[in-house]
Amino acid sequence: MAVNRLAESKNPYLLQHAGNPVDWYPWCDEAFGRAEAEDKPIFLSIGYSACHWCHVMAEESFSDPEVAKALNDGYISIKVDREERPDVDSVYQEACLATTGQGGWPLTVIMDADKKPFFAGTYFPKTRKYGRPGLLDVLAKVTEMWRNDRQQLVHAGDMLTHLLREGNEKRDEAALGDDELLYAYNAFKTEFDREHGGFGYAPKFPMPVNLLFLLRYYRHTRDSSALDMVEKTLVMMRRGGVYDQIGFGFHRYSTDRIWLIPHFEKMLYDNALLALAYLEAYQVTQKRFYAQVAREIFMYLLRDMQAPDGGFASAEDADSEGGEGRYYTWSRDEVCEILGSEDAELFTRYFDITRKGNFENDLNVPNLSSPRASTLTIAGGEANEPAEANNGDLPRATEDMLSQACARLLEARTKRQRPFRDDKVLTAWNGLVVTAFARGGRILGEQRYVDVAEDTADFVLKALRRPDGRLLARYRKGEAAIPAYLDDYAFFIQGLIELWEAGFESDYVQAAIELMEQQIDLFGDEKDGGFYFTSHDSHELPVRRKDARDGALPSGNSISAHNLIRLARLTGRQEWEEKAKELLEGFSGHVSRYPSAFPMLLLAWLLLEIPPIEIVIAGRLDKPDTQQLWQVVNSLFLPEATISHNPGGTEGHDVARILPPILGKEPAPDKALAYVCQGLACLEPIDEPDALRAAFNSTQPVTTLMDG
Repeated sequence: MAVNRLAESKNPYLLQHAGNPVDWYPWCDEAFGRAEAEDKPIFLSIGYSACHWCHVMAEESFSDPEVAKALNDGYISIKVDREERPDVDSVYQEACLATTGQGGWPLTVIMDADKKPFFAGTYFPKTRKYGRPGLLDVLAKVTEMWRNDRQQLVHAGDMLTHLLREGNEKRDEAALGDDELLYAYNAFKTEFDREHGGFGYAPKFPMPVNLLFLLRYYRHTRDSSALDMVEKTLVMMRRGGVYDQIGFGFHRYSTDRIWLIPHFEKMLYDNALLALAYLEAYQVTQKRFYAQVAREIFMYLLRDMQAPDGGFASAEDADSEGGEGRYYTWSRDEVCEILGSEDAELFTRYFDITRKGNFENDLNVPNLSSPRASTLTIAGGEANEPAEANNGDLPRATEDMLSQACARLLEARTKRQRPFRDDKVLTAWNGLVVTAFARGGRILGEQRYVDVAEDTADFVLKALRRPDGRLLARYRKGEAAIPAYLDDYAFFIQGLIELWEAGFESDYVQAAIELMEQQIDLFGDEKDGGFYFTSHDSHELPVRRKDARDGALPSGNSISAHNLIRLARLTGRQEWEEKAKELLEGFSGHVSRYPSAFPMLLLAWLLLEIPPIEIVIAGRLDKPDTQQLWQVVNSLFLPEATISHNPGGTEGHDVARILPPILGKEPAPDKALAYVCQGLACLEPIDEPDALRAAFNSTQPVTTLMDG
């Protein structure tokens, strides 16, 4: 099979297109130089390896000789993986939103050699269908205009580029306050689906950032509606087909309102962020169900997503065996053959497996949405079925049988053709994994999860840094490449801070400090505050973007604000808290216009407004009394707290050189102590776990917010 120049790439998505008859380039200077030399427009296609409609467009159009001839004759074609080049994707995604009102992948952009876009859309069939113009028609029309009416295209490109730059500019500052927090909360309340959980209707995305916001809003207001929204969403998602009931982990989103039929791709970042949401819900409610779901997500990540050299892979595809979801769906006959009639009867009743099916071709997406299934503890049920007279232990036996049935189906599933796994390791997404596993280990008291977080962080620090210490964005098959973006720094620094609080290894907080200094130098906007997405020495794009809106992922700026505040309090470097204030001021005009688009930034504002809690556990970690005090802290939901450790003695002095605020907070000669300060007031040192818990119960930070 003939291959194009993408065959030289290490990127899995680009390699999927190496056999296309299209004369693809990766994003590179050579492509733009050739476009200028040959006086041709650029055809830019952006997607990712787990994207179903990207595969459809590749099959319909990019594998088609007629489309390839149109592209090769009239255009210079560039293929980009949006996960590896989020800088490119974010600029042209914004162009698509500005011109069409919608975005997504595959993203299709046509532009000039100066990278100014004048046409943008998403999926196009080869010829007109689904109410969409055909790609051949689009290419022919643009080719004709390029020859005969180029000035109109150039003008459109100039106007659109100006619009993108203007959207990046600072708005007039506004004073952020309780009103914006309340406005965001009420927006989520309005969008909330009271019957099925989640926000909006269909398609329905998990939106873990919204859930993290609502948990903190509940912490500070005690408005039970905020917690109700989180609990309803987390329970209904775990029951639905959007959750892989057999192998665990969440699919990308639900195509319907009821979380039943997913879009089957699995993303690393979704699962890391959702694990955090379930862990925090467990801390708030102490309901074991939420802890169990977090453990299941970790089980999935450790079984299926660990990359061969270290770190975690990016995504799993939706398609296998020629169809979407085939790996995850079952016919009733398949289930009966694998489980046998008695176990199959039980499984099919609880997991909604029917002859007609709930998916395509009489296949079923297993789910626990029925009233019968919703009583199970694995579905977040408060109670099990009543025991039958002849078996007083039926509820527990039922759960055990269902669990064994799932294990047998999982074993059978491994014999199927697996969906493609994109095994590139991204620094940003691995930073989220570090945060999730570190927090999981701390909250659940399981050192093995902390060990996973440490191994992942060590891999990034070793394999994804240049000799000068700068981070790189992507690793695959021995190659680390691409200068890191803001998200890489922000998410990884967050993970390092979490690792410090989960294990008190000072190397990690030292690395967080060094990388924060780098981030400020490389990405900081000295004039208006905040951080650009690309570094100062990156000049590849017509627009240097700076954004703080949260989406499926939190924004790099919002996480940076949290990191600056936490590091300022851990280190005593007040200039970093001032940087966080400047960041918030710089985006305040945007936030005041649309608060619910900036939930994590509003939480950073809240961190600055309420009295901080600073905790130092003083004592040797191998001593039971130190562990008991630490366990009290780990069991509580204290998002406004920073947690430090002073082991005492020479080692304590070494840590104090990195984190000066622990100076003087020493263990007693014969016992561990906990030091707790809130704002400017410090309690007497505490040596009893019960007294420490009582002290935290008396420092609940309730705001004056009222439900509007």
